[in-house]
This record gives sequence, structure tokens and C-alpha cells, in this order.
Amino acid sequence: MIYFDKVSKTYLNDTKALDSVSFTIKPKEFVSIVGHSGAGKTTLIKMILGEEKPTNGAVYFESVNIGGLRKNEMTDYRRRVGTVFQDFRLLPNLTVYENIAFAMEACGRTDEEISADVPHVLGLVDLTKKMMNFPHQLSGGEKQRVAIARAIVNQPDIIIADEPTGNLDPVSTYDIIQILKKINDLGTTVILTTHNKGVVDSIGKRVITMEGGKVARDDKDGKFAI
Repeated sequence: MIYFDKVSKTYLNDTKALDSVSFTIKPKEFVSIVGHSGAGKTTLIKMILGEEKPTNGAVYFESVNIGGLRKNEMTDYRRRVGTVFQDFRLLPNLTVYENIAFAMEACGRTDEEISADVPHVLGLVDLTKKMMNFPHQLSGGEKQRVAIARAIVNQPDIIIADEPTGNLDPVSTYDIIQILKKINDLGTTVILTTHNKGVVDSIGKRVITMEGGKVARDDKDGKFAI
């Protein structure tokens, strides 16, 4: 599904963020990408999202070169990728229901689809009772569950979770990882970046370890080893 083919990225200040990186992420995989700050994790994610283009090499999604997509093609592609961020990025003046509905409206979904699908995804993340609450009325863990619901409501092929537990307590962290595992079990590819050793070790699935812009390790049933 995702293929990095000898990808390098050098920024204008001559900082080499990625150095000839190659790997494949197959459909329905759960992959954790780990590494110290500056190891290249963020640049990898930006490459998958089409926010950065390689200096050399190419990143492919189903044999399509992401960096070569035109603007309208990029919009269509990004609808197939759901993203969850550390800082939630909810719209503060909208309710939980409206935050998720907004993501559906942006993809041209009908009112009937919205009224059917929003309650469904809120049930998946166990937030049905918080449907009419505003973000400021939620805990950090609840906000992240809303963000996950928003990311999956349009049924993407891939979920990218970029440090999704970075601002959460251990109990909320556990809940978020269990939800991501459930989403993966339902057939969605999950790509997780994290600094949390306990999270990675508890998942027990593939781990790609980045060091200095290179893939230092790629373990099928990995642990956090830095």
C-alpha cells in the first residue's frame, strides 16, 4: 500500500531529514514508527500525507507516486488517509457531533449519511453520551477519541496517528491504543508514531526504528529498542 523507494529529503539549510529510506507498509498492517527527536519520523509522515516531496526517490500509494499528484488528485488521495494529532485539532465552537459531521461535509457526504455515520463512529470510541458536548467540556482522552472518530468517519484506507498519546495520562493512553487496535482489526492500516516505550511494547506488532534519517531497525513483532 505504502512504499518508500530510496527516499531522501534535504531541507534548504542542508539538514538531511531522510537518507535513502526504503520500506513497504502492507494493507491492514499496524506499524509503529519510533525514534528520537530529529530521527526523521515527522518527515516520513509528511511524505505520506503529501505535505513534503522527496529530494530523491519516491513515495508510492498503491503504485501511484504521491509526490507527483496534481492538486485535485492530492485532495482525493488525502480523503483516503485519516490523521490523528497529539493536539487533537478540534474546532472549539462546534459540538462533538458537529466536529465529526464537519469532516463528512468536507467530503461531500449527504445529511442522511451524516446522521447515520456520526452516531456509529461515536459508539466505536464510546462517546455516544458526549455527542452534544463542546471540546472544552471533555477530558484530554475524550478529545482524542473524538479526533479518532473524526479520522475514521469517512472510512479511510489508512489512519496516521502522530504521537496521539503524547498529552495523555496512562489510563487514557491505554484506551486510545485499544481503539487504534480495534480499528486495525476492522481492516484499516494504522501508522503510529510515538516516543512511548510502553505503548509500542504493548502493541506487539511491527516497529520501524529511525535513527539519523535512516531505518535502523525493522522488526515484524518488535519492541521499543533505542
